[in-house]
Amino acid sequence: MQKQLANWGNYPAVTCDEQSFTQDDQLLSFVHQHDAVIARGNGRCYGDASLAVHSISTLKYDKVLDFDTENGFFECQAGITLDQILDIIVPKGWFLPITPGTKYITVGGAVASDVHGKNHHVDGSFSGHIVYMDVLTADGKTIRCSPTEHTDFYWATCGGMGLTGVITVVKFDLKKIETAYIKQKQLKAKNLDEVIRLFDEYKHYTYSMAWIDCLKTGDAFGRSILIVGEHAKKEELSPKQAEHPLELPKKGKLTIPFNLPSFVLNTFTVKAFNWLYYGKNLKREINNIVPYEPFFYPLDAILHWNRGYGKAGFVQYQFVLPMDQKEGLVTILKRINEKGWGSFLAVLKVFGQQESLISFPMEGYTLALDFPVRKGLFQFLDELDELVLQHKGRLYLSKDARMKQDIFWKSYPNAQRFADIVHQYNSQRKFRSVQSDRLLITPPEERQPTAANQ
Repeated sequence: MQKQLANWGNYPAVTCDEQSFTQDDQLLSFVHQHDAVIARGNGRCYGDASLAVHSISTLKYDKVLDFDTENGFFECQAGITLDQILDIIVPKGWFLPITPGTKYITVGGAVASDVHGKNHHVDGSFSGHIVYMDVLTADGKTIRCSPTEHTDFYWATCGGMGLTGVITVVKFDLKKIETAYIKQKQLKAKNLDEVIRLFDEYKHYTYSMAWIDCLKTGDAFGRSILIVGEHAKKEELSPKQAEHPLELPKKGKLTIPFNLPSFVLNTFTVKAFNWLYYGKNLKREINNIVPYEPFFYPLDAILHWNRGYGKAGFVQYQFVLPMDQKEGLVTILKRINEKGWGSFLAVLKVFGQQESLISFPMEGYTLALDFPVRKGLFQFLDELDELVLQHKGRLYLSKDARMKQDIFWKSYPNAQRFADIVHQYNSQRKFRSVQSDRLLITPPEERQPTAANQ
């Protein structure tokens, strides 16, 4: 049925024919009958990567196929969401190997975006934990691929935004835990230099991230709160927590029932929020034990929090710069500061090494910021794109809603190889999205980009 669809940023909204399936033959029939198809999970990517003329929802294709509770392997259909998996595995003493900042994404989406988490510097991204996966290709065949089988196809699918086909089944490994709690440490950093030093000092922690104030100037430029953590052991819990170490107390969730007016978000309110958030930590260092949910998924406690950015929506701008390009991070933050367009959400993380085809992470610093859609925003982000490119970085495709094609082709070193593999398995451009057309990854034949004309 035709409907207006948008992903989590509520920008862009496009008219799509969205269908769902529960059986393999239904999926195969839909793919055979339509062109310009893209798989869509729970719509938690921010831009237009899972929007197309024909959208195929995977949410009803969500069965658990196998759970090896002894060795920690989980096999499932691609439409199951991480929160559903956590409800199954945590009570048995297991956790996700990699998780992004929301648990409301599908496993297929996790693969297509090759998601990373707070532990990339230790455990890499999701693609490093897949045993195998099945993908339905444009010719109706299902390919089982892995890091050792159909490897080109595998690496083009991990982070490939659904352009190689529809991911149907995924088997991946899990992380053993003793409790459903995190031993957390919070450290206040007076400026950007200090938080970068703290990242290095605490790099032995499995999980780390920092909230950063984009609007502070002078000696407090880039002031931050670094948060690091480990899965808590049983002996570290309080007596009450230790009674049921793998269970969390049930809590209600807040919700934003409607889109807030655009004037709610302005420089004054962002500055006020930053002042309150930084000031809530009265001590320089705070150590405590917290449930895993507020540690990994703080925003999931507010349902529909994306409505806080108003009817026009927002874009999340996430980039990564190599480790030796710290001055680029300073330059970009100063430009945002000068513009006065700070972000309520400004998250800094450190990535470890990663050798992959089209995935976003590289060893370095990654910063994610939210900007409400407003007049002049896209021109401003074009300026930031050029700074990212100048400092040898790139933008995250899963968050992208407006990047220009030349930025993509210049910033992803394996872009041509990726496009060639997509063309090999998807030569008629059956699987394509608004994003892939915009970036000329799935262009008409006469507009196929080559290394010579990028």
